[in-house]
Amino acid sequence: MLHDQDLPDIADFPISLKVVGAEQTFALGKAVSELLKGGEIILLYGALGAGKTCFSQGVCAGLSVRDEVVSPTFTLVNTYSGGSFTVHHLDFYRVEPEHDLDDIGVPYILEEVFSLQAVALIEWPEPILREIGLEEPRVELFAVPGSSADERIWYLRGTPEAPGSWVDLFENFPANFPETFPETSE
Repeated sequence: MLHDQDLPDIADFPISLKVVGAEQTFALGKAVSELLKGGEIILLYGALGAGKTCFSQGVCAGLSVRDEVVSPTFTLVNTYSGGSFTVHHLDFYRVEPEHDLDDIGVPYILEEVFSLQAVALIEWPEPILREIGLEEPRVELFAVPGSSADERIWYLRGTPEAPGSWVDLFENFPANFPETFPETSE
């Protein structure tokens, strides 16, 4: 992200969930994977080190991605084959909002998502917002630091609204933590 990109106002995210450590962030992503049917656009906001890639690793693990899931900060797009659909993991940290995204395949990626054959996990999403459109259904997550170094508060909102299954997950997640967490690379 270039420093002139704007983050959304946290006050616009009505639902929140506290996680502690990479293991719980990974577990949140894995739990989210169970809600996905294909066609979802998930926008991920948060500062560097907030856990966006760790969350994405959990989503991909839950979708049976076997490849190593790494941050696409330098590649911009990483595409993974999941169980029943493709996962496009995009990161626009280094992309200016006015950048033409055709050269990295964004129209094809969005076509695949809109046809329910893929999901998109998009970190630092401001440059792609005009491509998605203001009214296109999406889920937005914003991770901010909590009161300790490894604590994060994840905020949820949706367009037009957060799906009920996501709200239920956020409201009941602590009870859903697995007994043991898989190892993560973050």
